[in-house]
Amino acid sequence: MNTKTANLPFIGVDIGGSHITASHVDCKSYKVIESTMTRIRVASMDTAEVIINSWVEALSPMIVESAEGDIKLGIAMPGPFDYENGISLMKGQEKYDSLYGMNVREILSDRLGIPGEHIVFINDAEAFLRGELASGAASDFEKAIGVTLGTGLGSSSNCKGEPVDVNRAFVPFLDSIAEEYISTRWFLKRYKELTGQSVKNVEDLLSTTDQGIKDQLFEEFATNLANFLNDFIADENPEVLVVGGNIAKTWNHFMPALQSKIVNKKVVIRQTEMWEDAALVGAACSWI
Repeated sequence: MNTKTANLPFIGVDIGGSHITASHVDCKSYKVIESTMTRIRVASMDTAEVIINSWVEALSPMIVESAEGDIKLGIAMPGPFDYENGISLMKGQEKYDSLYGMNVREILSDRLGIPGEHIVFINDAEAFLRGELASGAASDFEKAIGVTLGTGLGSSSNCKGEPVDVNRAFVPFLDSIAEEYISTRWFLKRYKELTGQSVKNVEDLLSTTDQGIKDQLFEEFATNLANFLNDFIADENPEVLVVGGNIAKTWNHFMPALQSKIVNKKVVIRQTEMWEDAALVGAACSWI
């Protein structure tokens, strides 16, 4: 690691479907600087101007505070996105449609007053794994894969070299694709099929459903996830699997069943240690 570079003001940014989180990151210790953390809700289906204004609102104070050195901004962004050129390709994803085809790097460079070459974009699943490898649940292993379970399904691996997004959300699975069976929307859809009722998220489901329905849902989810992971593990041959995302907060509800269904018992399965910090660290420290 370049010591001089590590002393620069690095900012890690995590852009999700409904929020932006940002923090200064110490790229020597691979830790976020908690006192600088900011999180703002974003109306991701609003106009481009509303979205960009929210991002600038979150980031501008950090840029001012970092005026003494060259700022390096690492942004963890969901796909589809042209990460090299900074162009949004999201359309029909129920988020950021109004940014489709826009050069986000140029817009942020202009609005924040920093050079475009000081802004790098990285896939959010890749950023998650980079963070966990640096100082989280995968830090004591060489070969790791990661999955993030939430509104979508993220997947990443470093088993063939550097951490990369392997984009397995869209692999054929049952009668659709993996993400349709391993995500929050599967829980909500399946809950309605079983009960005729609607809930907003998995947390609400846990608080409203009876134990029998809850057990059935998580058993089915564990089966779906195990089938997905068994193929993923066979392809990558990792030492450890790290599981993150909001659904990972329900760990005790699905992990015992999942563990029993994983074929390769040599693979260590760990819950994220860093949670949202992983993407911030992974994105900011991708400069190192």
